[in-house]
Amino acid sequence: MSIIDQIKEKAKQLGKTIVLPESDDERVIRAAELIKKEGISNVILVGEEVRLREDAKKYGVNLEGIEIINPKNYSKFDNYVAEFVKLREKKGMTEQVARQIMSTEPRFFGAMMVRLGDAHGMVAGSSSPTADVLRAAIQVVGTKPGLKTVSSCFLMVMPEVSKQYGDNGVLIFSDCGVVPNPTSEQLADIATSAASSARSLVNMEPKVALLSFSTKGSAKHEDVDKVVEATEILKNRAVNFHYDGELQADAALVEAVGKLKSPDSEVAGKANVLVFPTLSAGNIAYKLVQRLANAEAYGPLLQGLDKPVNDLSRGCSVEDILNVVAITACQAE
Repeated sequence: MSIIDQIKEKAKQLGKTIVLPESDDERVIRAAELIKKEGISNVILVGEEVRLREDAKKYGVNLEGIEIINPKNYSKFDNYVAEFVKLREKKGMTEQVARQIMSTEPRFFGAMMVRLGDAHGMVAGSSSPTADVLRAAIQVVGTKPGLKTVSSCFLMVMPEVSKQYGDNGVLIFSDCGVVPNPTSEQLADIATSAASSARSLVNMEPKVALLSFSTKGSAKHEDVDKVVEATEILKNRAVNFHYDGELQADAALVEAVGKLKSPDSEVAGKANVLVFPTLSAGNIAYKLVQRLANAEAYGPLLQGLDKPVNDLSRGCSVEDILNVVAITACQAE
């Protein structure tokens, strides 16, 4: 069974509820039907019910068993407005503006459903830029206690020939999509979030390598210092996962090299979570591994939020939406 099939099976057992706020997208409506049919999760669509049912009929889609919520006549709408005002009052939020946003911005409404426990997670982005999804997630859901950084990860599944890397060929790459040049504190947050992603997505006990072009002082540079400082921050936080840094990629992944360059490390040569020093490094790395090694790449998946929200590519397929909903349901565990 493939990794994504394992994730789907896990999602089916969890019975979570995921909100899809962008119901103006035909792919979202089609995905909702499949998600419900396969039992991946319960589904909430945000929108006007008459229009949605007309669209579903036009597409030949059956929405039976799928909840449709129109913000404008939702019984909890006033509660959502009040909560949004409370969250953003220091930024000058008024009730009038909050009402407008909650009634016209489905991603904000969906994020509030997640915040207040009316849904376990949200998946959006098929018809909007990543920035719109991130803005709603950060302003409404917020970050996990103890973290200040929202980041992303890719679940990388290596082909059979490369199963010796990571956890039987499965690795987490982070951050590959959000923070361009993280500080040492942000790197520590990213490492913590990526470790959590490893556990929630694939039940993998994380061995986190904070990567650099230096291993244990083999080179001197301020970019190396940043990774060293991030490793020290993790030590001071007393995190509950194995980590090490700074490590070069070969020292992190290849057992013989790890033993040579960092012989006392519990991570060197055995890493299954790779934390990159910059967004450039992470983004380039995942694309190279995906294309040159023919690895499967699932993401970018948002992490560091208090509750799960995930972003879709605007070029996504119906199957992509279903897969991300399954992943989001697992993150909600």
